[in-house]
Amino acid sequence: MITLASDFGSPYPAAMKGVVRRRSDAELVDVSHDLPRGDPRAAAFWLRFVLPEFPPAVHCAVVDPGVGTDRAAVVVRAGDHVVVAPDNGLALPPARALADDPGSEIDVFEVRVDDPASATFHGRDVFAPAAAAVHEAAGADGPPASSTTLSAVPTLSPTDEHVDLTFPEPAVTRDADGEPRTVTGEVLVVDDFGNAVTNVPGALVHGRDRASVDGDSTPVVRTFADVPPGDRLVTVGSHGYVECDVNDGHGASAFGLAPGDAVRFSFDG
Repeated sequence: MITLASDFGSPYPAAMKGVVRRRSDAELVDVSHDLPRGDPRAAAFWLRFVLPEFPPAVHCAVVDPGVGTDRAAVVVRAGDHVVVAPDNGLALPPARALADDPGSEIDVFEVRVDDPASATFHGRDVFAPAAAAVHEAAGADGPPASSTTLSAVPTLSPTDEHVDLTFPEPAVTRDADGEPRTVTGEVLVVDDFGNAVTNVPGALVHGRDRASVDGDSTPVVRTFADVPPGDRLVTVGSHGYVECDVNDGHGASAFGLAPGDAVRFSFDG
């Protein structure tokens, strides 16, 4: 299959599907076209979370604030998956999550772009054709499993020069027993429910009943229903990271948080 993800909304993804269909018989699956607009880092976070749920596929992901500039287009092989994306770091976090083993190497290729039809819609003019070409190169055997297969695609060239993207690590202070006392992290994204998702791994709040969030004591719970409707809470989301939420409410607003904000958790006793 070929999956499609973007910040395009509608109707632009339909044009991408048309381009792929003219070149390939791939099954097309929409991941989301409502990724955070113009924010490759936030999009990379969500794709790192979502794409590993798929069987081997070619994943075409376009969040491209540099469209029309001299930024490159890349194809990244990760295990039995391939990610096609602008060279703005978007591809690398999901590619690392898709790799067969956490420490396995990934292969990056630059897409030769001769003369795109527009300077504003490379999803249609660059990335959809590249995804179709990669899919067709795989043939009946499924997504390419080696750099050799991708090297045979005429428009692809191996490259070591590409934009990487990593997520910041939280700063942790510990007591004499090695238990976390304070954790200073960052809000990575706010989802459509208003949940403020941080970069703090859930293990750092495991076993805690309460956490002080920027100075305000807040219950640490397993489910939203563990607190009354309208109450604030700290929990670990399905992605494995700590969230600042509200049961039946908007957590980011209640905590006064937005993507990029620092957030400090501290624990007593």
